[in-house]
Amino acid sequence: MDHLTIDINRIIKNAISVMEDSKYQIYEICESARTELESLEQELEIVLQDTVKTIDKVDQLELDYRRARIRLTEVSRDFVKYKEADIKSAYEKATQIQLDLMVYREKESYLKARRDDLQKRVRNVENSIERAETIGSQINVVLEYLSGDLNQITRIVESAKTRQLLGLKIILAQEEERKRIAREIHDGPAQSLANIVLRTEIAERMLIKQEFMMVQEELVDLKGQVRSGLEEIRKIIYNLRPMALDDLGLVPALRKFTQDFEEKTRIHTVFELTGKDARMPSAMEAAIYRLVQEAFTNVYKHASASHVLLEINFQPHQISLVIQDNGIGFHSELIEKDVSQNVHFGLVGMRERVELIEGRMDLDSNPGQGTKIMIDIPTTAESRKE
Repeated sequence: MDHLTIDINRIIKNAISVMEDSKYQIYEICESARTELESLEQELEIVLQDTVKTIDKVDQLELDYRRARIRLTEVSRDFVKYKEADIKSAYEKATQIQLDLMVYREKESYLKARRDDLQKRVRNVENSIERAETIGSQINVVLEYLSGDLNQITRIVESAKTRQLLGLKIILAQEEERKRIAREIHDGPAQSLANIVLRTEIAERMLIKQEFMMVQEELVDLKGQVRSGLEEIRKIIYNLRPMALDDLGLVPALRKFTQDFEEKTRIHTVFELTGKDARMPSAMEAAIYRLVQEAFTNVYKHASASHVLLEINFQPHQISLVIQDNGIGFHSELIEKDVSQNVHFGLVGMRERVELIEGRMDLDSNPGQGTKIMIDIPTTAESRKE
């Protein structure tokens, strides 16, 4: 037992060392990305200002060019009043303004293309920072558990009831983190929307100067960006913490999830419920929801299925789930030996999460015969109280 403890200590220390290095590397990546983001935002601000000035200059040159052509027509018609030198001067002025107008129109096109490219790069860098921060938070959670007292962890693991409680606490901590991220995403889009505000100001200026075609193109592009951004934010917030899960409970949340899944993927989805539905602790409901979500994600990404079934059975002391698809399947007996593929890694992760809450997960799959996942999770008397 002492040798085992020493070995476990060594393994944990090595794991902590590797994760500390990874944490530092992620921090450096995050800081580098933030520096790049700041530089891009400064450049974008300059480009946006130059775009506004260039549009104003183009408008002014167009007005000057119209006046110069009117002047040239005037001078060319009246040979008595105006001499050849006047005609030549009017012609040269009109020509110069026309050349300037061509240059500034080209500059305007370049600035708009540069603006769109910078905005795309800003969004990509923001997404990279968000992913890096999420990974960093996850590493911090793992480091806290690994850095704890090994003897205390051993005692906890020896108790089945306490082990389930530990799993629920971990899941609850994850869900709290998801809520925090959801609030930040919901409350913090102001900076990313600042670019849209500036573009509306540009459109407003063009509208005042009656450049209706350009205004229409700008507004169509703006509407598409706003709609796409709003849809993405709502999707992220819902995926992080479905409101139906807190408000209505597990079954309504899963019923909506399966409906949305079918609409999004065009995979025919069936939801079946047996037994008496009852509320469980928030962490337990969240854990089950995430398991179903992960299983359906695997079906969508890897199974090439046209049909998937979710069956939930409430029993006096446990809840049973079946997720079954008619996809390509695989050799289920190899699941523990090969986790190099994402689908296998996802299923192994699901099994580990099921075991954290004292559940059991069985897998039945063969090539060409689809996949069936069966999960049984025990529920105590307290967990079934609303």
